[in-house]
Amino acid sequence: MSEVPAVSGRLGQGSEPGLGASLAGGTRFFCTAGRGLEPFLMREVQARLGATQVEYVSGKVFFTTFSDLNILKKLKSAERLFLLIKKQCPLNVSSANKGRLFSEMRSLVNDDPGIWLNGLSIWKSLLELDAKDRKLMQENSNPLKRKVEKNDIIIAKSLKIEQMQDIHENRHSHLEETLDQDLITKREHFQDEFQNAAKKALVDHNDVVTFRVSCRCSGSVGKAFTSQEIERVIGVALMKQLGWKADLRKPNLEVFVHLNDVYSLVGIPVFRVPLASRTYIRTAGLRSTVAWAMASLAEIKAGTFVLDPMCGLGTILLEAANEWPDVYYMGADVSDSQLLGACDNLQAAGLNDKIELLKVSAVELPLASESVDIIISDIPFGKKFKLEKDIRSILQEMERVLRVGGTAVLLLSEDHHRQLRGRGGSDHTSGPGVEKGSNPEGNSDTAEESTLAFQAGNQEGLDKMAPFGSLVPVECYKVSLGKTDAFISKYRKSSAVTAVDPLQVHTS
Repeated sequence: MSEVPAVSGRLGQGSEPGLGASLAGGTRFFCTAGRGLEPFLMREVQARLGATQVEYVSGKVFFTTFSDLNILKKLKSAERLFLLIKKQCPLNVSSANKGRLFSEMRSLVNDDPGIWLNGLSIWKSLLELDAKDRKLMQENSNPLKRKVEKNDIIIAKSLKIEQMQDIHENRHSHLEETLDQDLITKREHFQDEFQNAAKKALVDHNDVVTFRVSCRCSGSVGKAFTSQEIERVIGVALMKQLGWKADLRKPNLEVFVHLNDVYSLVGIPVFRVPLASRTYIRTAGLRSTVAWAMASLAEIKAGTFVLDPMCGLGTILLEAANEWPDVYYMGADVSDSQLLGACDNLQAAGLNDKIELLKVSAVELPLASESVDIIISDIPFGKKFKLEKDIRSILQEMERVLRVGGTAVLLLSEDHHRQLRGRGGSDHTSGPGVEKGSNPEGNSDTAEESTLAFQAGNQEGLDKMAPFGSLVPVECYKVSLGKTDAFISKYRKSSAVTAVDPLQVHTS
């Protein structure tokens, strides 16, 4: 079972050091995440970014890293990425009048304007370094074309075809070596540049920064103020204190403010387009972050056979193949329209050779028993799919084709999850983002306490889940799909013989 790393914990309610104070050990970011995906994002930022000081609140994960934008862009379980400007105690709405509360809001800007200038400098330096890296990569990817376009007429007049090919090859090799060395050197010095970015005058203060403020407020703050009121107060403070100019249509940057009963938070979005908006998915199906979380939970390894017997538009397989390419993937569906959409997605992602699609029923898979290593699937939620009638045979077929020791990761509706557990009640698994113990905006825990609570709560929930057939529950997470909730449930096949009917449930 995967574990939340011991360095992770729930954020306290106290103020956090300003952005400039964390530069010596990296830069402080936070990501928004779908409810229930916090543990996936916590693990991902540590594994992918080598992040430290990883903490969470409901819907957000905070971390410190030296990673550049090329790496930050690869986060798959996050919705949006922000530079952290300030996080402090919540506004005390109950004991202050409106004028005093407006003054406290303005203090987010007025108390330490240097934090805002540091944030702006780092934001600009991140984008500048990213632009240089992308330009260098583009030159490195096709240096021959650039050289030939510049000199091909002169070379053609003075050399034979054989000589020209030799010269091109020599120049190509030499240029690649030079650019590769430049790229290595650039990466080696990135950390130094990143640390010094806030100390240099990267922002010309004679140039007016245009901005707009986006606000979310909830709890008692949301009852006392509208988002528009808060945006106006913060916006006016930025204009007066820093000389920035408001522009609601095409600003240079956006300022994100979130006020609730747990914290007052300010950040700057690093990218205009959310991380969750995948460029390689033409037609969206299941939320990409949820699909990636399911694939990550399956522990996919090179050379394995991964099946989605109800693939729909292929989102789960696309997320898996994009991250773990050296695997054989197969998707099945009975719907022509869904398979056509999946084909379009595969073509747009350039993954036609990685994923095979079949028009076949999930209850009649043309596969030998115990021939599949991993099954990942979004079980249908629609009213026409009855657990006792339709899903029974689907689960039995999955169990048949899955090898002993193989893994199944299923997305189940609350009703399906409850019935497969074999009992009612609200005793679900626990942990960050999972129903019991998630305490969305509750008290703070230390890192160690948070980890132990997650492990103990998760095991307690699993002990209460009845296994079905030879598939034994391993992990379970409650996640939000927008208007409804669902459960990502992981199972392991323990034996070749099905001892219990998959849908035999307790009625008492």
